[in-house]
Amino acid sequence: MNELAERVHTDDASVVPTRRLSASWQRSQEYGAPAERVAPVYTGEVDDESLFFRCGQEVLHGLHETLANEPVSMMLTDHEGHVLTRSCQDRALVKALDNTYLAPGFAFSEREAGTNGLGLALADRMPSLVRGDEHYCTGLWDYTCAAVPILDPVQGYLLGSVNLTTWSRKSADLLFALAQTAAGHTSALMLARGRGMRPRPTPRGEVFRVSTTVRAEPTSELSEAWQTALREVREALAEGLSVGVVGEAGVGRTTLLTTALRRTQPHDRILHASPPDPGDTASWLALWTPELGKHNTSIVAAEVDTLPSWAATELAGIIAARSRRPLAVTAREATTIPEALARHVDTVVELPPLRRRPDDVLPLAENLGKLARGREVRFTPAAARALRNYHWPDNAEQLRRVVREAAARSDVVDIRHLPPEVLCGPTRALTRIETLERDEIVRCLAEPSTTVTRAAEILGMGRATIYRKITQYGIHIPE
Repeated sequence: MNELAERVHTDDASVVPTRRLSASWQRSQEYGAPAERVAPVYTGEVDDESLFFRCGQEVLHGLHETLANEPVSMMLTDHEGHVLTRSCQDRALVKALDNTYLAPGFAFSEREAGTNGLGLALADRMPSLVRGDEHYCTGLWDYTCAAVPILDPVQGYLLGSVNLTTWSRKSADLLFALAQTAAGHTSALMLARGRGMRPRPTPRGEVFRVSTTVRAEPTSELSEAWQTALREVREALAEGLSVGVVGEAGVGRTTLLTTALRRTQPHDRILHASPPDPGDTASWLALWTPELGKHNTSIVAAEVDTLPSWAATELAGIIAARSRRPLAVTAREATTIPEALARHVDTVVELPPLRRRPDDVLPLAENLGKLARGREVRFTPAAARALRNYHWPDNAEQLRRVVREAAARSDVVDIRHLPPEVLCGPTRALTRIETLERDEIVRCLAEPSTTVTRAAEILGMGRATIYRKITQYGIHIPE
């Protein structure tokens, strides 16, 4: 471990900083990973129907043809480090990889194999290059592994990684660049094949103050599901317990926490720390963690399940040494809270998605409309029914966007002011042409007093065709 800490690295982007390697070695030791010969778990299960697998396989197949005569193995793994697929034509390398079980069906996370390229990339959600004796296990010292994590381009969830492995004596710079290119092409192909998917905004790692005078959410008008979650969080905070709020992205986890904090600590200032891009994590931690030691300051650390493992461990240590207030974090699921932080979380509260809280939609929409327009915004009965009946895949964040666009057009929002997506039920992903066609049909049908027959005339379609299209796109226009 001391030898590792003393290594001098350059500014080469492919070089893993000593801090990340040291943290990975420490985790490997704590996991009890083998130090001499790997013995990974075999599952044999491969989800070859997922969009991630199909796109990743296609990208690696093209790369494999380019590097057919090179001793390079190209692999796709899932988010837990299970190797899903492997391509390599070099017989000597294939035989060696088989002897170390770096093959489809075997798990190669840090827990099973110690510090290695794909395990480190998954743990830290960052591109990683591990060479020769940087591997924790001596049985992997013959290899150089370049791995890049792949995130869901819409939700930001960790899907898996692209891993390129060669002999340790080979040049690694090109290997690292190819792995990054393959991962980028896989994400882009998933967006293209997903048809209509909205790419997730790049994390900016914002840290900002939430004033105690921030406008109140309409909590008294919200559903029993919201009230129950709020009550559980308030009771835990009042007892000095640390709380994790889990649920889907955009569901209102941070709003729930800040509302509870305002009521339990009304004189506190609240700092909300959004997750950073993994490469900016060090400066992000340095920016706001000193606030943990200040009086009358509560911290909400959002989406901690997107933090690199080393950062979660460092944050947990800072919290244990400095924090004067209960820890408050958000994550997708209780099981995705990093282990180092999970030890400090006393209770976990789940906030159901908006589709399971239809009674919350209209109060939230009215409040969001007032904030967007600066005055009261009303919704016609037809618009209100459309909002309540919609399935809101992106939860409250999607509702915020829909209401902001509608309120910009009128103080009284009718169905014709709502975007077409709200007037359609769940359906398969649409091509761009299909989306345009669907939107035009909805636009016509949403106009007052427009019948299906009249809409067919305007659009130049037969009545049978437009009825078929209405069914195909799941269009429902409330009366």
